Amino acid sequence: MKKYVLGALGTAALCYSIVPTYGGKLLHRLRRPEPDDTLYLTFDDGPDPVYTPQLLDLLSEYGIHASFFVVAQSAQRNPGLIARMKREGHLIGLHSLQHKNGMLQPPISACRDFVHAACIMQQLGAPAFYYRAPWGHWNLACLAELYSYGMKPVLWDVMAQDWRGDTTAKEIAQKLRRRTCGGSILCLHDGRGKNDAPARTIAALHDVLPDWLDAGFRFDTVDHYEH
Repeated sequence: MKKYVLGALGTAALCYSIVPTYGGKLLHRLRRPEPDDTLYLTFDDGPDPVYTPQLLDLLSEYGIHASFFVVAQSAQRNPGLIARMKREGHLIGLHSLQHKNGMLQPPISACRDFVHAACIMQQLGAPAFYYRAPWGHWNLACLAELYSYGMKPVLWDVMAQDWRGDTTAKEIAQKLRRRTCGGSILCLHDGRGKNDAPARTIAALHDVLPDWLDAGFRFDTVDHYEH
């Protein structure tokens, strides 16, 4: 009997989150458009009252529009930063209510948190039409809510592990240069992370943005990314 119960639980977990998570990532790779001269900068886990203003200043300096996938409770605590993002032409997407792992959230909790997060963004005057799950871990409950709100899921092509506490700005910059090609969606972070990690992300961008612009790349928001 125990064997059957464990088997049923394993099948449920597979259907609920593992297949949506890894199936979604595979589909994203298969549907990736032909490379062009566009890069899509995206930032997760903010807004942060210390680092997000610094990042917005840097983007403004170069006239770059980016996409911010915000944690709703952080957005609620920093409404002025959400207003600034809107005012400066950035896209604001949703990155969950509290940054919980979707693989570990039961359906009732996942649905409740999603509705609460969407409500917060509405109240801030920044309704989200794009959603990125924390760690890219989807579940069926979240996907059902996402589509009921008319949102689109967003993944990424490039990461630089910029959230790690033991990485340096130089290492982040090297990874970005090595891994990025035209048409890439880059996933970076302006909040959370260890040992002031966003500060190193910003320092790395100070290094690589001029090189990308000199190489002829342009920047756009993910609502203009087409599979």
